Amino acid sequence: MLIISKRIANTIFATIVFIILISCNTKEVSTKVPPIVDLHNQRNVERFNEAITNFTISNNVLNDDYRIGPEDLLEIDAYNVEDIKKTVRVNSSGEIALPLIGIINVKGMTTSELERLITEKLNKYVQETVVNVSIKEYRNQRVSVIGAVNNPQIYSVTGQRYLIDMLMMAGGLKEEAGNICYVIRPRQSKDMTMKSDMIVIDLEELLVKGNLSLNIPILAGDVINVPRGGVVFIDGAVTNPGVYPLKLGTTLIQAIAMAKGVRSDAKLSEVKIFRDNGKGEREAIEVDYEAISKGEKSDIRIAENDIIIVPKSGFKSIISSLRGLFTFGSGSVGLGM
Repeated sequence: MLIISKRIANTIFATIVFIILISCNTKEVSTKVPPIVDLHNQRNVERFNEAITNFTISNNVLNDDYRIGPEDLLEIDAYNVEDIKKTVRVNSSGEIALPLIGIINVKGMTTSELERLITEKLNKYVQETVVNVSIKEYRNQRVSVIGAVNNPQIYSVTGQRYLIDMLMMAGGLKEEAGNICYVIRPRQSKDMTMKSDMIVIDLEELLVKGNLSLNIPILAGDVINVPRGGVVFIDGAVTNPGVYPLKLGTTLIQAIAMAKGVRSDAKLSEVKIFRDNGKGEREAIEVDYEAISKGEKSDIRIAENDIIIVPKSGFKSIISSLRGLFTFGSGSVGLGM
């Protein structure tokens, strides 16, 4: 056993590192993990719920959006046609009866569509009449909200409601809610069997980016399902590789933080995200995590079932191995010979 002083050992180590630095011409990168932050310094679910509460419940119904159904009470008026002026309730089959016209099936029509239909039928008797249809009383509609919301249940509502209205009624989203929700809409097919359509809504696109085209009208019988978030797989040069639950709006920085940050031998400039492209294949997305952590590039939103791989840096691995050769004591270092 050769015993050398700590000072000599440090000198040897520093010399080796200097030689490697010159030969590799490699720059050290920071491995400090930034804190988990998002807009307004709030957790993502709080951000989503804040966006929900910022919308006003649609008490002022837009008749052009509302679809007439059984038990609705309609007020109908036609200029120069006194017989048509009346209040009529839609029966259980979705029909109303009007003088001069007879029975009309109005189920699923908007007030504008019904106005045009009545006008066409009255043109046989009166020219240039003006028809106005308004909804005097709305039927009770049952809408189910299930999944990762604070108050999942069946709601009885009147008038036209929209997706955000129903999420607000359900008390907002739980922390484990995912980025999407499903609106399952029953319909009767031509063979009279009940089927359903499924509408997929991106909650971040709606609530954070403000794409109001996704705030769709909700119909009687709709089921709104907010599933729990999926998972993200994190592997490579991170402290705790594994499978982690994916929450609302999780970004790359937040995902890495869930894995307790990167190791000292991580190559931060070449982090890869393997993402399902919807065709049964995974595409590789290479990102510069170091630039993102410094704020030089925008953070990236993680999708369900993404695989994040943080590669090792060859240079950093060599440095780590060299450190293992030296055991620094209070005054000397032992090297096995």
